[in-house]
Amino acid sequence: MNETVVDLLADNLEHAREFESRFDEVQDAQFPDAVTVCCSDSRVLQDHMWGNDQPGRLFTCGNIGNRVIQRTEAGEVVAGDVLYPVAHTGTETVIVVGHTGCGAVTATYDFLAGKGGSEPAGIEHCIGILAPHLEEGVESLPDDRGRAESINSLVEYNVDQQVQFLLDSDDVPDDVDVVGVVYDFQDVYDGKRGEVHVVNVNGERRAGELCESEPALEGRIQRLWEY
Repeated sequence: MNETVVDLLADNLEHAREFESRFDEVQDAQFPDAVTVCCSDSRVLQDHMWGNDQPGRLFTCGNIGNRVIQRTEAGEVVAGDVLYPVAHTGTETVIVVGHTGCGAVTATYDFLAGKGGSEPAGIEHCIGILAPHLEEGVESLPDDRGRAESINSLVEYNVDQQVQFLLDSDDVPDDVDVVGVVYDFQDVYDGKRGEVHVVNVNGERRAGELCESEPALEGRIQRLWEY
């Protein structure tokens, strides 16, 4: 048998022993405090980054590029997995979680710069969703930024675009708070590896204004690119 699966099943037994009693209040319904939209990168510990060990607290979505956008015959809409807790469980907070060194943002950057290689159709589809929303950001990057700095600037820009798409959607009620953050494990921001840095709150992305309007977030607001 595949040793990876055997090891994962063994780890699951430990999880089951630890969590057995933690499902008592959520066996029949869920009312998560927030829905998080994270990149599915294996280095992004989606629940653990928040110290979450409580079933029912977070509704966690993951995909490459932390996209909130889904393409349909009617055009682009908020993805159903992101919208579900807002529409059906009373969740009033959405957190878009980008991360430093994002591979999806890198691939989109290379595609827009005409340097991208051939990708399988599924990956090409994902890049195709991101590209129109990142194109203006790529064109606006300062000329003196190197590749790594440009990509991490675009990580923030991508978070901003996903936040704005949610805010502009008629499917997301006006009283839902939409927050954009970046998870850093590459020592890009000032802070410890694994820290989450707030870059956008309900469309406000200017760090100075955010510090004034959101004093409770003091010390957690930081941006690489003010554009």
